[in-house]
Amino acid sequence: MDSNERINNLAKIIENSKKIVFFGGAGVSTESGIPDFRSANGIYNQKTKNLLSPEEIVSHTYFINHTEEFYNFYRENLIFKDAKPNNCHIGLKKLEDMGKLKAIITQNIDGLHQKAGSENVFELHGSVYRNFCTGCNKSYGIETIIENEGIPRCECGGIIKPDVVLYEEPLNRTIMNISIDHISHCDTLIIGGTSLVVNPASSLIQYFNGKNLILINKSETPYDYMANLVINQPIGEVFSQILDL
Repeated sequence: MDSNERINNLAKIIENSKKIVFFGGAGVSTESGIPDFRSANGIYNQKTKNLLSPEEIVSHTYFINHTEEFYNFYRENLIFKDAKPNNCHIGLKKLEDMGKLKAIITQNIDGLHQKAGSENVFELHGSVYRNFCTGCNKSYGIETIIENEGIPRCECGGIIKPDVVLYEEPLNRTIMNISIDHISHCDTLIIGGTSLVVNPASSLIQYFNGKNLILINKSETPYDYMANLVINQPIGEVFSQILDL
């Protein structure tokens, strides 16, 4: 089956679906200029100046023990405030407007789905746009993090922490349960821009009981054998073609 046939098949599946859920990873945002994590040029394959891996720097332990160094890395590598939604984000918003897309479950922290106008978005790993004081729990926006050098502090003196899930931290149980519920009740699950190798997020696929499992990723995933349709193309390009159809 060539790429045009795969795109046409996807368009037909979408047309005949009533309850679609989209589950996306870092590859959804690469066409918006945000680097992914695990490709050859991804953030997590770069070595930092002090020879620690990025995984170590975005861990809970490092945040607690080396907060200023954490923020130096975080501001430079994980905040992309000027990034714009790409054709994937725009296409998902249109499917939501049509009443077909019931939920977006994302591993991304960049807020691009919301920038595109999508409303039913569940962020497994949190968002750079939400921050809170570790002392009094007061909420802060992204500007507080960007505009302050060093360690951002609350007016109470407490350290402000991004509302993102760091390594060694558990996912939000409520968000996980909502995601499981949506996936277990949809008729079509579209998974895009993720290698499906990171747990527990990758385990969500086991809760799908519907008719159509679609995998869109530039490279193969461990779950390709389970899918009704596999498309190995950049996901923004795929949605651009779907929108044309």
